[in-house]
Amino acid sequence: MEKNEDYRGTVSGLGSDGEGIIKCDGTTAFVPYCLEGEEVVFTVHKVSGNIAYGRLSEVDSVSPDRDVPECPVFEKCGGCQLQHMTYEAQLRFKRQTIASSVKKIAGLDVEVEPVVAAEKQYRYRNKLVLPVGKGQSGVATGFFAPRSHRIINISDCPIQAEWVRDVIAALRRYMADFDVDGYDETDGSGKIRHIVVREIQGNFIITVVSTEVINLEGFEAELDKCFERYTLLLNVNASEANKVFADEWHLCKGNGFFTAEEEGIVFKAGADTFLQVNDEIRTKLYAKVRDVAAEKNSVAVNLYSGAGMLTAMLAQKCDEAYGIEVSEEAHICAEELKGMNTLRGNMVNICGRVEEKLDDVLAVTDGKRRTVICDPPRKGMERSVVRAITCAAPDRIVLVSCSPATFARDLGLFTGSLVETPDGLKKAEGYDMGSSPYEIAEITPFDMFPQTKHVEIVCVLEKRQ
Repeated sequence: MEKNEDYRGTVSGLGSDGEGIIKCDGTTAFVPYCLEGEEVVFTVHKVSGNIAYGRLSEVDSVSPDRDVPECPVFEKCGGCQLQHMTYEAQLRFKRQTIASSVKKIAGLDVEVEPVVAAEKQYRYRNKLVLPVGKGQSGVATGFFAPRSHRIINISDCPIQAEWVRDVIAALRRYMADFDVDGYDETDGSGKIRHIVVREIQGNFIITVVSTEVINLEGFEAELDKCFERYTLLLNVNASEANKVFADEWHLCKGNGFFTAEEEGIVFKAGADTFLQVNDEIRTKLYAKVRDVAAEKNSVAVNLYSGAGMLTAMLAQKCDEAYGIEVSEEAHICAEELKGMNTLRGNMVNICGRVEEKLDDVLAVTDGKRRTVICDPPRKGMERSVVRAITCAAPDRIVLVSCSPATFARDLGLFTGSLVETPDGLKKAEGYDMGSSPYEIAEITPFDMFPQTKHVEIVCVLEKRQ
């Protein structure tokens, strides 16, 4: 294939990002926004050996799985990848992606349960993290284009809740009236770099991220027109790093936190507290983990435990529940949650890196029936954590993951289908699933992120007797 040339081909399958796979002229081309079985015309924009990447030009034969995107900038913005698919096709794609990842990476043929679907396929997100920059005609607010930091200017986002329109409009009015400009990462000029909003049961935690301390009274006046119950913070981040928040915080209105109740647990959360972005699916996922992991006369060890919601749910059913979390703010919230829910006797919150604190917790709980719950960030688990859990041999391991690839890797390590060598991870020669110390009881996906390639996974591993 040649760059900038047009080619015609039939989509034979989908890649892990939902892009179409087309084999043509001895080359495999990856073309976004295609569907399996469609005959398409595409333009090649990059060639590397026998791999090419292209842009969709036209669809000659339309798949019955094709849908009309609700977002007018769907193919320009990098936030969503699957709006061109019907929801049923999205669920099938995510289920197959997990099974394929486990097969390819861990070498395991496994049964993946049907995806637990979301009732709301749009307007489901409770959190907004919106880059702010300089556009050709003033302030630019929007998400980045795929594989770039170029902001696609928007005034609404269909997967965000309806309040996103009010937030963007209020910010634009404030910045125009007070001559506050957006951040330009190419030269470090400008002030506001992000607006971050989290909704907690009708209450809003709103944070402006700026390169310096600025007066937000004008923005507060605009927010007062749209929101009744909100707290406003300023985070000062002058670094060149991509991390949204820095360590300097200023409270502008309210107390910076809100309290709410879910599944009988009263909890408190702030601007930097981790909570899943989809309330409905989070409730279903946590209930699943609780029902699997929590039982009388047992101990639960919850790794990467966030603000303590799941740890508290486990503590209600187990003799003891331990939570380990590195974020100090989340740890403070978990400690307050423990007090608010009278769980001081059997909920233990530990602040620190999981790889540094886990050995002590496993030593304290040795000899008891244990379930270890692992919900790491997208990069997956540290090798030292996997080794510590494997050596402790708990009765049950529950893996929660938002990345099929790192989930497959961690699953392979726990089941023994992957082994560590001086040259990196390798598939175990002559591996037999029947010889694994753990049996895969179930793998259940949860559609936390409709319209995107992302999916949450809950996997239950039972120790073989």
